[in-house]
Amino acid sequence: MKYGVTVFKGQNLNKGWAGQTVELAIGFQLNSRQAPDGAAWELKVVPLQRKESSWFPKETMAITMINPDHVRMTPFERSHLLAKLNHLVVCGREFVDRSESRSKFISVGTFDLVGQDVFNQVEADYELVQKVIQEQGFQALTGKMGILVQPRTKGPGHGSESRAFYARKNFVTTILGLKT
Repeated sequence: MKYGVTVFKGQNLNKGWAGQTVELAIGFQLNSRQAPDGAAWELKVVPLQRKESSWFPKETMAITMINPDHVRMTPFERSHLLAKLNHLVVCGREFVDRSESRSKFISVGTFDLVGQDVFNQVEADYELVQKVIQEQGFQALTGKMGILVQPRTKGPGHGSESRAFYARKNFVTTILGLKT
């Protein structure tokens, strides 16, 4: 509790608690801006589970919220999604149990969206979301869309109105450089 980060509020887990703790430990102020956390880089902390001798992402990774007006009008090259993915510092942490009894770093690394195949696929995923918003509206977005990046609801419970871009597990594996 050194940094006062809430892990549980009642029965609800604050899924961002580990990342918030790291941000406070390195001197950042907590915020929900769509700009990268550092001067030019974004910090992400993702839970990993061990299966046999390998580590795997426990879940998808939230990247940034979707502002439908911004996505509708903004090309990928100027998007919040690209700004967040362009220079990542990614920390993989051990997921032990649902009570979050402890959490230790397994890996820390950097990721830049420079590989042409990955860049092209993330751009295609963004442009699909953009097209759906333009032609069918924000509510037509679904988590079934996208190969590496998917638009999904974000927020408490089912029926949430907000959406965010999430890195699918296979993309998280690539970002962390995990061997599968």
